[in-house]
Amino acid sequence: MKLFVGGLPGDIDETDLKEMFELYGDVRSAIVIKDKQTGKSKGFGFVEMPNEHEAKETIELLNGVKMLGKKISVTQAEENNRNSSSNNRFQQNRPMNNNRPNKRNY
Repeated sequence: MKLFVGGLPGDIDETDLKEMFELYGDVRSAIVIKDKQTGKSKGFGFVEMPNEHEAKETIELLNGVKMLGKKISVTQAEENNRNSSSNNRFQQNRPMNNNRPNKRNY
């Protein structure tokens, strides 16, 4: 099960996140999302735990806990459905050819 972890302190890295969640069960992966330009943490990440029971218990135990003075949020991550019809509705209604009027030079 993939977990979303929000409210992370800025100095937490993947190793810290993984070690923290390993106290509650097996962790397949831990990722802290970083800003592409600065390389600094955006304050959230994802932890993947293969055992669903352990993951649900971890959510109950860690959601709302203070970590280095910041209250973290731990929830089940929502699946990213890039191929769902709701996400493609604008593309589906767009004409196949690009019949845009020519730009006018003023």
